[in-house]
Amino acid sequence: MQNNIQWKISPFEGLSLDELYKLLQLRSEVFVVEQNCVYQDIDGKDHKALHLLGIENNQIIAYARLFKPNDYFEKASIGRVIVKPTHRSKALGHQLMIHAIKGIQEHYNQTEITISAQLYLKEFYQSHQFVQTSDPYLEDGIPHIEMKRE
Repeated sequence: MQNNIQWKISPFEGLSLDELYKLLQLRSEVFVVEQNCVYQDIDGKDHKALHLLGIENNQIIAYARLFKPNDYFEKASIGRVIVKPTHRSKALGHQLMIHAIKGIQEHYNQTEITISAQLYLKEFYQSHQFVQTSDPYLEDGIPHIEMKRE
């Protein structure tokens, strides 16, 4: 199944209306409904981000936002990391992070990356060379930690 995935990085202006609708639908499905978290997902930062889409059979099954330095954190950053619930346990999260890190390097010429990670995903991000750099804190009612990759 993983071999059928097309990976695409696009600026906000390069997204089709269909892609924008589908990525916002996926973000709402996971971050609002699944995680039972009422928060403002459409945060005014999408225009600044590059959008990494993992597409299979015309569906977005993996997604992340990529930011250059000072657009979210002082260093380049990755956020809104999602794998569609129906496609989890297939190592797609790892593929997504590999493509996201590569996207930061290729598009922004950066190797230092900062993320705000959900605490329960600490080991996942550590497997991609991220190191915890803060105490746990609440973000939208969910425990998070800041992590950095040098």
